Amino acid sequence: MKLSARNMLKGKVVSITRGATTAHVRLEVAGTMVTSAITNEAVDELGLVVGQSAYAVVKASDVMIAID
Repeated sequence: MKLSARNMLKGKVVSITRGATTAHVRLEVAGTMVTSAITNEAVDELGLVVGQSAYAVVKASDVMIAID
């Protein structure tokens, strides 16, 4: 697989929570949780299951930084 996005974070699927049309997929990436909202159909097409490796691909025009 090749993508133009440069922010690809490899992780492990730790949970998949399905809703009526959308699923929340949580990946553990280097000790941090990353959550993605994708369609239930996409979960099925990708064959996602808890415990497998997957990538969080981040494509954004803006990334904000905040401090306390």
